[in-house]
Amino acid sequence: MDGGFILLLVVIIIATIFDFINGFHDSANAIATVVATRVLSPFVAVSMAAVFNFIGAFTGTSVAKTVGQDIVDPSNSSQLIVIGALLGAITWNLITWYWGLPSSSSHALIGGLIGASLAGNGFNLAILKGEGIGKVVAGLIFSPIAGFIGAYLIMTLLNWLLVRSTPHFVNKWFKRLQLLSSAFMAFSHGGNDAQKTMAIITLAIITYEKHPTAVFQVPVWVIVLAAVAMGSGTLAGGWRIIKTMGARIVKLQPVHGFAAETSAATVIEVASRLGFPLSTTHVIGSAIMGVGANRRLTAVNWNTAGNIVKAWIITIPACIFFGIIFELIIDVVF
Repeated sequence: MDGGFILLLVVIIIATIFDFINGFHDSANAIATVVATRVLSPFVAVSMAAVFNFIGAFTGTSVAKTVGQDIVDPSNSSQLIVIGALLGAITWNLITWYWGLPSSSSHALIGGLIGASLAGNGFNLAILKGEGIGKVVAGLIFSPIAGFIGAYLIMTLLNWLLVRSTPHFVNKWFKRLQLLSSAFMAFSHGGNDAQKTMAIITLAIITYEKHPTAVFQVPVWVIVLAAVAMGSGTLAGGWRIIKTMGARIVKLQPVHGFAAETSAATVIEVASRLGFPLSTTHVIGSAIMGVGANRRLTAVNWNTAGNIVKAWIITIPACIFFGIIFELIIDVVF
């Protein structure tokens, strides 16, 4: 067993750990609202989310191709760079999980990949590819806006349609409808987020086989591995972040949860089909703010929202830093 193959196995193991952490870190994306509105118990909610995250992971590889070949030139990658990127992303995810901040695992991984690649290639900016970076920036800027506006508009429409309905009628029916919207949210999360791990493992395989110009094709076993790890992590449940997303931004009723999840999941699904690696956390967080703002601006806890936005802003720079640090450490060790 040669050293390169051993490093490939190490990458696969660390990538699987990242995917598991991503699952429990981002489980709040799919279930925070359905738990906060008491439509489902926490255990049933995470079980449902785990199943639909698993299913969603099989729905495409467009995002994986963007992350794996359009952000950093594969010819300038190595197993050590991929390991540095993963360790940087995992470190940030654990820090934000500890503080209960719903930051982006996707942007953590992308930031780690950029930082580790720069450090491993003598800080040569030429290794970065404009197409992938453009998609990341577009997703970072426009997806939260789309989530907020979409949720606000859906809530406006529902208020108009339900103006003569009693609270009992609204709660009764939207408790049922929120089961569908929550499942849709979990499905879309698996479809976008699991692809980042697929991308990293496939990139490591291409690097090991020394075929940087090969067609970027995600192996079926990689899809299965990413789906299982994502689903298992979701089942573990990231309760600190679930509490922040579900209770500390806006006080939610089932109709609000339905509007937020439907808006966020729709934005994520469209992005996944177009190959945009966006943050599911950003989208559902902004959608929750959108339904709160529809009620009244003071319904949103803007202090908590502000802390969340700060975490969003610093995630990529922080993970570029962590990616650089881990890559430099790895270079010294190896």
